[in-house]
Amino acid sequence: MATYVVGDIQGCYDELQRLLEKIRFDPAADELWCPGDLVNRGGQSLDTLRLLESLGGSFHSTLGNHDLYLLRENWKYPEGNSSNREMRKILGAPDRAALMDWLQHKPLAYYSENHGVLMVHAGVVPQWTLQNTLHRAAEIEEKLRSDKAGKYLGKMRRNAPRRWNDRLHGWRRRKLIGDILTRIRFCDRNGKILGSASGPPSSQRKPYKPWFKHRNRQTRDTTIVFGHWAALGLYAKKNVICLDSGCVWGGWLTALRLEDRQLFQVRGRNRRT
Repeated sequence: MATYVVGDIQGCYDELQRLLEKIRFDPAADELWCPGDLVNRGGQSLDTLRLLESLGGSFHSTLGNHDLYLLRENWKYPEGNSSNREMRKILGAPDRAALMDWLQHKPLAYYSENHGVLMVHAGVVPQWTLQNTLHRAAEIEEKLRSDKAGKYLGKMRRNAPRRWNDRLHGWRRRKLIGDILTRIRFCDRNGKILGSASGPPSSQRKPYKPWFKHRNRQTRDTTIVFGHWAALGLYAKKNVICLDSGCVWGGWLTALRLEDRQLFQVRGRNRRT
């Protein structure tokens, strides 16, 4: 049995198929993980969701910002008339309800005691421990799986605090938790995130740093696998592994085999147009 973690797929179905063939993935014996952003921009998001859903218990993922965007479109457009063509195709599919229910039950943080690995889409703030991260992710997961999911999804685009504070409550707290887990790249030592900055490390202004560079980070002894940061690219140092190698931008779709840390890649097709 082998466990493979694949970076941001973003609807790149053809590349995913080629990668699974390259690693000789066997759903009866192996596990496939993904830190999120299963959909959007690649042009084949519906096929991607169907393939991953068909893997059953051999597939584990966390929700990324594009996955939350799809859930928001699903809530916002019951008739399926999203302005995003790729989302519209999913929302018009006969298996829409089953796929959305499957996606809605994915976590925002996943921890494997067997591998000693925490998987999130984007990252964590310095103050959060492993248990903090899992508990705060669970706050969002509970809302997404309840009849109040629409209230959370409806506030996704509202402005919210950017600095973590344990005393935050209500939708402002949940909005920031979601932003940290699915959007963070840079933050300061006190847990204030730097908006939508998406450039490579060193492109940020002071006092911000890549979230994993802070010496006071409480998860330094936990191996964290994430994606979301194509400008960072494939990055593996100590306990920090980024697998977003920019497949949807013509880069690579990358898989890491956890047992021996071997990497596997297939080239992506440039979809900038």
